Amino acid sequence: MTETRSTLRAPLSWQRTPVLAAAFCGAVLLAGAGLVFGRPDVIAAGLPLALAGVWALLRPPGASSAEIILSLDAAADADSVVGAVDVITDAEWTQLAVDQGGERTGEVETGTGEVARTRTRILHSGPSEALAVTARALHHDAAWASAPTPRVSAVWAASPRARRIAELPLSPRLIGLHGGHDGQRGGSGGDFRDIHPFAPGDELRRVDWRATARMARRPGDLLVRRTNALSDSAVVIALDTADDLGAVVATWGSGATARSGPTSMDLGREAALSVAASAIGAGDRVAFHALSPGGRTLRSGSGARHLERLRGVIAGTGADGDGTRYRRTPPVPPGSIVFVLSTFFDGAAADLALRWSSGGQAVVAIDVLPTPRTQRLSAAQGLAMRTLLLERAGVLDDLRGAGVEVVSWDADDPRAALRIAARIARRDRGRGVPR
Repeated sequence: MTETRSTLRAPLSWQRTPVLAAAFCGAVLLAGAGLVFGRPDVIAAGLPLALAGVWALLRPPGASSAEIILSLDAAADADSVVGAVDVITDAEWTQLAVDQGGERTGEVETGTGEVARTRTRILHSGPSEALAVTARALHHDAAWASAPTPRVSAVWAASPRARRIAELPLSPRLIGLHGGHDGQRGGSGGDFRDIHPFAPGDELRRVDWRATARMARRPGDLLVRRTNALSDSAVVIALDTADDLGAVVATWGSGATARSGPTSMDLGREAALSVAASAIGAGDRVAFHALSPGGRTLRSGSGARHLERLRGVIAGTGADGDGTRYRRTPPVPPGSIVFVLSTFFDGAAADLALRWSSGGQAVVAIDVLPTPRTQRLSAAQGLAMRTLLLERAGVLDDLRGAGVEVVSWDADDPRAALRIAARIARRDRGRGVPR
């Protein structure tokens, strides 16, 4: 991902701090001690404190504002991003409270013109808050302090890795006009189709002289060898964003992504990009839909530039999290193959897969739930988890019964991506094409 910037301009409201009271109290104590002990030098030592306090009290900071600029950029290692915090203000210096990954990591003070540098480790793909700052300006040796500014954050959309998939299933009805797969219409470039009597428009180089000599009924009849046309495949990727469940079951619903292990959205984004890269590498067209209200959609396209657009959209797709059920059916062109990526706890994604399958589309359901880790679960939590998994198993069985191929995409299993084509090849109505 390229550099990300986030800017906030906020007015500063000033208030006196205990520093003024401490200065006056110190001056009075020194003056009293000097009078008691007859020490003029002690009295003189308290004079600067009194003068500084009077100066700060009589000259409060004027109306001003602070502009906070956060910038994020990729680090040398792929698992981290570097950040910079620049505060533009007339104050003498600024106190910053820094949050990284949603947790408070420290406080720092910067002077005028200084920039604070950060490094944040990215644990998950997709959009996440990599850096957030709350600032407070200080003036006149901290005699005056502003109220804390509103919290400003910068989000980093980390791109998932893409696994190489040796082969992808194809729709049984390829209707594209060009591509690298053997289609169903007559044309050139594909496999043998049939032997047919010569007709106007046929090329003479397609005359099969052996078939003519063997099968011609009358002298002068010619037979031509016809082939199938090459066609491209239309791939539709539908990513369910209703859940983001980690491998550690104890973190479900807590939002503790730092200890959750790989999450379902991590696997979903990885699977989506892997399928897209493999399909586009074969010259096919790919469309993407995020299954959430207002989710991002990318129309069908092909080529390297379209793959980069897909990479950006997939990296920017996060969990929806508001519990709203997805009701709109994304458009699917005829002759497409649809990959539905979901945990299948919510029935919306399964309903869409069944609807597409009943409409004659080829559908592959990719299960992106990580292998559950059940440590530190109470008896009640373990029972609840087993109940949820049994309900989910029923949903997956319904999909298999409807002819939808179900494939598990597990981050700990490097062969998961290859199982897609291996299982589809065993289906009577599926076809596999080596890449």
